[in-house]
Amino acid sequence: MSQNTAPREPRTTPSTSGAWASGGTLFAGVLMLVTGFMDVFQGIAGIAEDDVYTRVGDYVFKFDLTTWGWIHLILGVILAVAGFGILKGAEWGRVVGIALASLNVLFQFLFLPYQPWWALFSMAISIFVIWALATDDAYGRDKTF
Repeated sequence: MSQNTAPREPRTTPSTSGAWASGGTLFAGVLMLVTGFMDVFQGIAGIAEDDVYTRVGDYVFKFDLTTWGWIHLILGVILAVAGFGILKGAEWGRVVGIALASLNVLFQFLFLPYQPWWALFSMAISIFVIWALATDDAYGRDKTF
């Protein structure tokens, strides 16, 4: 009896940058979920009480704290949904995640007068999320030409 077997293709080992990228993507999804939930809680606190946050200084842009509460609540829900999409491996989650993380950086910058340390921390997390999601090797895409 003769056996017809197809020749085996050579195995390739994943690159180190690919492992970092996929680990960073997973971590970015978790961070987006956490940031989304924290923004929801921040929004609920801003909506419930107008005196929860006090202004640190006088800035050019001024919003009512209830307005900031609604902004954070809506953005937090959308961030959490996008984080869930990233964890599921959906391509829309990656694209929406980059856009929402960029929007979160902007809104947290504008929220600096109320919560400076949390705003800076949230901006740093969002910048990491943008980097992790924009990495070429994310989602296991093949780079063969």
